[in-house]
Amino acid sequence: MSDRLPPLTALRAFDAAARHMSFAKAAEELHVTPAALSFQIKSLEEHLGTQVFRRLNRAVELTESGKALAPGVADGFQTLAAAWRSAERVQDNQTLTVTAGPAFTAKWMAPRLFEFAQAHPDVELRFAASLKMMDLARDGIDVAIRFGHGNEEDHYVLPLAEEWVCPVMTPEMATRFPTLDSLVDAPLVFDDSISFLIPPADWTTWFRVMGVDHSATHGLRFSQADHAVDAALAGVGVALGRRSLVVKDLDDGRLVAPFPTALKTGVRFRFLCAKGAEERPHIAAFRDWVVAEISKTGHITDGMTLVDVSE
Repeated sequence: MSDRLPPLTALRAFDAAARHMSFAKAAEELHVTPAALSFQIKSLEEHLGTQVFRRLNRAVELTESGKALAPGVADGFQTLAAAWRSAERVQDNQTLTVTAGPAFTAKWMAPRLFEFAQAHPDVELRFAASLKMMDLARDGIDVAIRFGHGNEEDHYVLPLAEEWVCPVMTPEMATRFPTLDSLVDAPLVFDDSISFLIPPADWTTWFRVMGVDHSATHGLRFSQADHAVDAALAGVGVALGRRSLVVKDLDDGRLVAPFPTALKTGVRFRFLCAKGAEERPHIAAFRDWVVAEISKTGHITDGMTLVDVSE
């Protein structure tokens, strides 16, 4: 038995056959005849010195050697494919693939993207709105906007604006609940997407900071932050809105923050990309645009008291 690897074509034929458990389907995937695929499998078996498939009447199954080989071969081709995509992306300065959570995509990016598109008509933006922590290289992602406690030492990381929460409501609702005492009786909206924060940045904590002994537990609860903001915009309640998701509505007057005390969450959104990719023209342009857009609403914090609940 030789340590020398068999030809790549033989390994590819084995990988396809192991995934489909069918020589015919594997041959169809690889655009070769079943006879040609069978020849490649036979070549691999001769190279290994043992069979990797048991040939049955109308099916095949992996032998013990085949079962030992299949996972590594599959991983190897996935790694090769990811490396190939990475090499292609290095040459592509027109397509920018961005992933961010659904709430940030809907409430922060989507309302602003027209300006970026106008300034950079040569960049084709693609978005993957997902809470899944994607692998940038494997999933073909150029930029990730992530929220929470992250450990991304292998990436270029730019912390964005500090995230805080404060009560937000429609101007009409603000006339109904103009005082702190009246706010205790207001219909509250809960954003459970930040329930993981320790210490909590929730309604009970906010009332405590304001000197009000009120255990706020009853109201509309949403697992997605943008849904909580939408509820406030619809006038059905008062939400404890996150900075990034409400600043535009506050700036445009659709929402107001009549009680200007905000809780620091202790976490931020972060701009991530592969190390060394941050100065590629389209990535740098998008990064600079994100930073500039954040600075446009920096005045929202003017006059607001930010309270660190961890102290």
